Amino acid sequence: MSSFTARQIMIDAHGPAGNMIVKNIPLGVPGPSEVRIRQTAIGFNFIDVYQRSGAYPLSLPSPLGHEAAGVIEAVGSDVTDLKVGMRVAYINAGLGAYADLRNVSAEKLVPLPDTVSDEQAAATIFKGMTAQYLLKHTCPVQAGDMVIIHAAAGGVGQILSGWAKALGAFVVGTAGSDEKCAIARAAGCDIAINYRNENWVEELLAATKGRKARVVYDSVGKHTFLQSLDLAQPFGMVVLFGAASGPAPDISPEILNKKGCLFLTRPSVFPHNATPERFRANAADVFDAIAKGFVKVEIAARFALEDAPAAHELAESRASSGAILMVP
Repeated sequence: MSSFTARQIMIDAHGPAGNMIVKNIPLGVPGPSEVRIRQTAIGFNFIDVYQRSGAYPLSLPSPLGHEAAGVIEAVGSDVTDLKVGMRVAYINAGLGAYADLRNVSAEKLVPLPDTVSDEQAAATIFKGMTAQYLLKHTCPVQAGDMVIIHAAAGGVGQILSGWAKALGAFVVGTAGSDEKCAIARAAGCDIAINYRNENWVEELLAATKGRKARVVYDSVGKHTFLQSLDLAQPFGMVVLFGAASGPAPDISPEILNKKGCLFLTRPSVFPHNATPERFRANAADVFDAIAKGFVKVEIAARFALEDAPAAHELAESRASSGAILMVP
């Protein structure tokens, strides 16, 4: 039986970025329902940091990474809808995207249209699919809605900002510096507020003339969550979908009543794309948004596979804006 060797990032222990090392992993031929992909671009997402550090513990030793794009090199005997030479991408094929070569179940893959490059797909599909479910499913945004997007200069934040604006929303972003606020405005925010300012909530409400949001999208967590509850309108929704500054504090459900009968949810991308049909339909929506210019792909930095620790350190410094890629 033919076999190949993949270069794959692994961790043997949770902890700092330096725990990631490249290992040579034997790779057999694709199974009947699998394809082998030569990966050309690998996406980074903050969940990778949570899993590597142990905030979201993994069974060790473990690979890392959820999304990548590449070219099919071989297909299993039962695969009929994918062909050698096709460009594909994925977000939910199991951990292990930090690799140059990989066997992936065919049902986890979506073919890429000519309008989307491999780098655009790897930089955008996880973040774009996150924005897609937040805007279209968790709280379907309508023209005229006011939305607040924390970390609006980040990878997901920029996509959310531009797409929400294209849907007709009034978009208020927050970010951690004046420079990042400028990035948020360029991404589509009508207003951008530096949440490191002492009175940033009052500053935001002054800028909106007291108007509060139908939905607050909060991926920051600890540093913004309680304020998010104060910035949602009565019967509004607070969507907690990340924890870049640490876990959000626990609250009593009664607080939601006192703040205006609010709705609070903690969704994630994978249940929204649990079947091949839903995944490919949602991905088509993302690719259409890219083609229409609603979603702009901004790549902040590229790293070689062996430099994955530097990619994580850059993300953890929160000094970057836009997407981070690894190129095998």
